[in-house]
Amino acid sequence: MKANEQLLQYLWKYKLYPISSLVTTDGRKVEVIDPGIQNLDAGPDFFNAKVKIGGQLWAGNVEIHGSSSDWLLHGHHRDKLYNSVILHLAEKVNREVVNEAGWTVPQCRLEVPPSLLENAEFLIHGDNKLPCQSLLCLLPEKLIETYLPRLATERLERKTDDVFKLLERFKNSWDEVFYVMLSRNFGFGVNADAFYRLALSLPFNYLLKHQGDIVQLEALLFGQAGFLDDPITPNGQDGSAVPSERDDYYLKLREEYRFLKAKYSLKSLKSTPFKRLRVRPRSFPELRIAQMASLLHSSGRLFSVILKEETYDGMLSHFQTEPSGYWKSHFAFGKASKDTPKRMGKGSIEGIVINTVAPILFAYGTSLSDVTYRERAINFLELTKPEKNATVKAFEKGGVTPRNGADSQALIQLAREYCDKRKCFYCRIGHTLLSSGEKPFTTVETSR
Repeated sequence: MKANEQLLQYLWKYKLYPISSLVTTDGRKVEVIDPGIQNLDAGPDFFNAKVKIGGQLWAGNVEIHGSSSDWLLHGHHRDKLYNSVILHLAEKVNREVVNEAGWTVPQCRLEVPPSLLENAEFLIHGDNKLPCQSLLCLLPEKLIETYLPRLATERLERKTDDVFKLLERFKNSWDEVFYVMLSRNFGFGVNADAFYRLALSLPFNYLLKHQGDIVQLEALLFGQAGFLDDPITPNGQDGSAVPSERDDYYLKLREEYRFLKAKYSLKSLKSTPFKRLRVRPRSFPELRIAQMASLLHSSGRLFSVILKEETYDGMLSHFQTEPSGYWKSHFAFGKASKDTPKRMGKGSIEGIVINTVAPILFAYGTSLSDVTYRERAINFLELTKPEKNATVKAFEKGGVTPRNGADSQALIQLAREYCDKRKCFYCRIGHTLLSSGEKPFTTVETSR
């Protein structure tokens, strides 16, 4: 493997090259006082570096390439931005480099240790979705413990960007944004997109006007979702929700929806997009919609309620509402079941905390520059149980077990933003492994 520029920049930044190898093409020894600040935008790779070349101190910028000829190939010899370069580094030195002012730039070969080159190849170009899975056991526990909180915060910051985009779409209405996010998460994976579409088709202020009437709330939600339309797929073989059988309650909601649909000029979702395939009855979309209607009925402006709730148990209690009486003996319209409570379980509520409550609290605190809400968001995550999914299981297989929801969110952030993108040079775990001087990872893996 030839070292790419990313690896060479990493090498320079952390001084992982053999110190004695830094000698200019004209025989002068290079001593690095400060490698400088890495530049991720246009211009030289490192700003404000300090080096001694042949005993003389230089301060300026550093440029790094795979080979010296890249200086010419990239047009730096015509760019005044590169007149401040005091040192050029390349894995392959194959020509003299001259800046726009006509001065020859000192350069030297950047030597890559073979074991580092092999380990970088193992991490960045390996087939494993989690490239360092077999190596996690080599890391100090303290490293993982201190890195996870940073990753959890990164995850919340990324979700904050999503919240701000929704705010822009809904003209800075936090109530509307919370309602849309909450609706999507009521879909719990398989029906997330369908619930999201439902929320987009039914403005929150319409629901708020009918908060006091559970029948009207259910009529609006079920009608917009397409559950009060005529049957489309009688057997539901494709996994879609089977349209409702016409019992008295169904007919009552349908009549109510016809009136409200005309009043607000609504257009219901067609070809009911909600799925039942491999979904347990307690997660049927009809029951989830009934639970959401009950939640809106009891809380109204739920975002305001959440903002005022400072305790975790108090916050959970707002979601522990019981759907209307019809749903005590039904999971779907017209199909009676054993008469049992149908409120959401704690695990489902914690999923909403992780994916809706914590992100919007963190975003709200960010918008106000108020650390109180940001800290509360993180605290709520730390009080939830860790999520169970394929990503978390992969880390557990490597020996990293999340303690709570904050940790599982951190692992998801690590997988999606670092592992999946092979950004091992920017990951604290990848850096620790690469800079450890460990023998080739392939040898370590084979010996385990």
